[in-house]
Amino acid sequence: MTMIVIFDIAGPLVAYKVLRSSGMTAVTALLLSGVFPAFGVTIGAIRHRRVDAVGALVLAGIVVGTVTGLVSHSARLLLVEGSVPTAVFGLACLGSLWARYPLMFSFAKEFIGPDTAKGQEMTRLWRYDGYRRVFRVITIVWGVAFLIEAALRVVIIYNTSTGTALAISKVTPFLFLAIMLAWTLAYGRLQRKKGERMAAAGLIDDPALLPAPSPGDHAAG
Repeated sequence: MTMIVIFDIAGPLVAYKVLRSSGMTAVTALLLSGVFPAFGVTIGAIRHRRVDAVGALVLAGIVVGTVTGLVSHSARLLLVEGSVPTAVFGLACLGSLWARYPLMFSFAKEFIGPDTAKGQEMTRLWRYDGYRRVFRVITIVWGVAFLIEAALRVVIIYNTSTGTALAISKVTPFLFLAIMLAWTLAYGRLQRKKGERMAAAGLIDDPALLPAPSPGDHAAG
């Protein structure tokens, strides 16, 4: 959290204010303030000896934004380009529904550790329809939410001042992330309790093995 506050929120905002006060243009101030998030990703990569998916998206956004700012000299367009990684992540979530594993399952397994006992259990449970359905629902919700966030940031950028848009753009991703994490945990607990009730009723052997939806469930929905 300290790294996030310093390098992703406070650092860029303070740098932008200071640079603007010194007489720099909005585009130049925005470009230079992007050094802080890049530095934060670099420190994380050195500590963990690899760049994770989130870090890669941040760096991609900085590179795209820098090129756009240098070519267009438009502060608003530069800020809009910062929403590109968010939109790409949302589309990647939805696109992964046709892959072997939905993106949020892959992220969860990577976070837990694929070689740990829990990671191996996730691999074992993947063969059950109900278990797969839970992760597909999570992936759909995350994908749609991040596309909404990207669109919301674009609306804000074109309807507020550059400084205000920058501040909101720095805070909004973490607000959405906190909301999505809270929803995911709540949804996971709900599905777990559902599995435990069905196991107690003798409908399934393992509380983690939720039943697959039937055609009637789709019709009712």
